[in-house]
Amino acid sequence: MHIHFTINYRTLWGENLFLHYGQDGKAGMRYVPGSDGTWEVLIENADVRDFSHYHYEVEKDGRFKRREWLYHSITETPAGTDGSGRMEVHDSWQMMPRCAGTAVPVFSLRSRDSFGIGEFNDLKKLVDWAASTGQKVLQLLPVNDTTMTGTWTDSYPYSANSIYALHPQFVHLPDAGVEQDGEYIRLRESLNALPAVDYERVNAEKDRLMRKAFASEWRKTCTTKAYRQFFSDNSHWLLPYAAFRILTARYGTADFREWGEYSAYDPAKADTLLKKEKHEFSYCCFVQYHLHRQLSSARDYAHSHGVYLKGDLPIGISPTSADAWASPELFHLDSQAGAPPDAFAEKGQNWGLPTYNWERMARDGYSWWKSRMKNMEQYFDAFRIDHILGFFRIWEIPCGASSGLLGHFSPALPYTTEYLRGMGFSLPDSGPAVPETENALFVADPHLYGHWHPRIAAQETEAYRALEQDMKDRYNALYDDFFYRRHNGFWKDSAMKKLPELLSSTQMQACGEDLGMIPDCVPEVMADLHILSLEIQRMPKLAHETFADVRRYPYLSVCSTSTHDMNPLRAWWKEDRSLTGKFYHEVLGENGEAPQECEPWICRKVVKMHLDSPSLLAILPLQDWLAIDGKLRNPDPDSERINDPSDNPHYWRYRMHLTLEELLEATGLNTAIRGMAETSGR
Repeated sequence: MHIHFTINYRTLWGENLFLHYGQDGKAGMRYVPGSDGTWEVLIENADVRDFSHYHYEVEKDGRFKRREWLYHSITETPAGTDGSGRMEVHDSWQMMPRCAGTAVPVFSLRSRDSFGIGEFNDLKKLVDWAASTGQKVLQLLPVNDTTMTGTWTDSYPYSANSIYALHPQFVHLPDAGVEQDGEYIRLRESLNALPAVDYERVNAEKDRLMRKAFASEWRKTCTTKAYRQFFSDNSHWLLPYAAFRILTARYGTADFREWGEYSAYDPAKADTLLKKEKHEFSYCCFVQYHLHRQLSSARDYAHSHGVYLKGDLPIGISPTSADAWASPELFHLDSQAGAPPDAFAEKGQNWGLPTYNWERMARDGYSWWKSRMKNMEQYFDAFRIDHILGFFRIWEIPCGASSGLLGHFSPALPYTTEYLRGMGFSLPDSGPAVPETENALFVADPHLYGHWHPRIAAQETEAYRALEQDMKDRYNALYDDFFYRRHNGFWKDSAMKKLPELLSSTQMQACGEDLGMIPDCVPEVMADLHILSLEIQRMPKLAHETFADVRRYPYLSVCSTSTHDMNPLRAWWKEDRSLTGKFYHEVLGENGEAPQECEPWICRKVVKMHLDSPSLLAILPLQDWLAIDGKLRNPDPDSERINDPSDNPHYWRYRMHLTLEELLEATGLNTAIRGMAETSGR
C-alpha cells in the first residue's frame, strides 16, 4: 500500500518538515509550491502497522527544532483508500489546546479515602472536578521518591533519590492489598483529620502496612504478566535503586561515600547484594509496581475525561541519590547548584545539588536525559522544566558556601586579572577559590586560574560603597555587560546543544520556568523551540514594570497568579501594603484605599484577567481558585504557602482544607469557574 501524507504547517525560512514513524522511520517532506504552507510525502509499499503512532518534526540545517504534541495514528483498516491501493492522509499540526488548569502538589490533595496525604488515586477525583469546571490541565510537583533520612526534611520534592522511582507515600494502600480493617480505618481517620501532612508518621505507617500486604500478595503478584513486563521494562533502574535503598538502611545514611566497599557503585557487587537481600529487593519492586499502576490508571482516567497531566522536571539531582551513586561521571559532585538573589531570596538560593557534567553527557547523545524523558512521558502529557535557565548556564556555588551570594555562572566568560587591573580594580595575585567574606567585588573562578566573575549584588557591599563615583560607574557598566550582554551568544549555543536533544526524545509539551535573571537569548531560544514560557504578574520580565501586563503575555506561554515558591494571592496581599495599594490602583483600576483583605471579588478579578490573557495555558494554584469564593476559601491564608525559598530546609506539608468530595459538591464555585473559563475561550 502507498500512503500519501499532506499537512498544512507554516514553517520559517530554512526549515524542513519530516515525518517520523515506526521504530526508526523518517521521511523528508516536500513543500508544495504555490500552496499556503502545505507539505507532502508519499510512502511507497508502506506497512500500516508502522503508522499506529507517527508525528511530524521540524529541522533546520540538519538539527531538530521542534515537534508536534502527541501522535497521529492510522488503524489497521483505514478509510480513504482508493482503488489503486493508495491512501490519502490529511493531517493538521497538533498543539495543546488553549485551556485553563490547576496547579497543586499530589501530597496536598485531601479526600475521604486518602491516608493523611494526597495519593495518585486522588487525582481521579481532581480530574472529575477539573472536567466539571471546564479545565483541561492538572499541573503537579515532582512525584519521585525522596526518602533518604526518614525525617520531615525528605519532604523537599526537588531532591529525589532516583529520577525514575515514584514516591511510596503516594500509594493507595487498599489497591495494593492492604486490608481496610478497624486499625486501618482508625489510622486513616486520625491522619486525615490533621490540618497538614505529618510526613514522618504517614510514611512510617504506609511502609508498615505495605510490608504486610507484600507478605500476603507478593507470590501472586510476581507471577502476573503485568508485573513481569513492568520488571523487564524498568530493571535498568530498579536494580541500582533497590540496592541504594537497602544500603541506605544498612549504613544509616544516603551518603554513599560512607558505605565502605559499596561507596563506588559496582554492578556485580550490587547484583550479589540484591541476591542476598532478595526479600527487600522484591519489596522495593512490589511498591514501585503498584505506584506505577496507580499513576498510570490516573493518567488513563484523566485522558478519558479530556484532562491532561503536566509533570515537573527538576533541574538537579540529589548528591546522595541512586543516580549520583550509579553514574558519578555524569555530575560534578564537588559543586553545588542554586540561584542568584532575587526579590524573593535576597541571598540567593543554595540547593545543595551537584551540577551536570554536560561534556560527558554529550558523548552518548545525552542518553541519560532521553531515558529520563521516556520514563516521564509514561504519565504526563506536558512538563515544566524547572529552572530552564540551567540549560543555558547554572549558578554554581562553591562547596562550603552557605548562601548563593558567592556563586558564579557556569559556563561563563570570566574576566582576566590583567583586564580588570587595567580598568583600575585592585585584585590579589592569586585569589582563593572561595573569598573569605561576601564583601568582595569579584569572585575567583574555581576552575580557571586568574579569571574573575563580578560578585552578584556587589552594589550592596561595603567594598562597592567605598569606591569613588567614577569607579562605581565603571563597575556598574562592567557588571551589566557581564550579566546581561556578554554571554548571549555563548549561552545560546550552550542551550542549543542540550535542549533540542531533550525535546526530540519526548512527545510531551515543554514549558520552561524562566524566572529570575533572564539573558536576552533565553526567550529567543524558547520561542524557536516552542517551549512555553512562564508568566507571573508579580515577577515582570520588563525592568521598568512593578507588575506584568497580562494583556501582553506571549501566546506560547503559561500564565499563573502564583508559584509554589510564592505566597498565594491572599497571603501576598498582606505582605506589603504599599505594594498592595499600587496593585489595587494601577492593575485593578480601583479607587480609594485597598481593602485590608484580598476579598473574593478582588481574587475573582485577578483570576479573570489571567484567563482572558493571550497565554496558551492559564494554570492557577488551587489556593487561588478557592480564593474567589468567600465561603469555601481557607480561613487561614497564611497556611496555604507551599514553599518559602528563604527557609531552608522548609517543611513541604501544605494540604487543602477541603476534601475533594466537598469541592465536587461546591456548585456555586464550580459554576463560576466554568463560566469564566468559557467566556475567556478556554
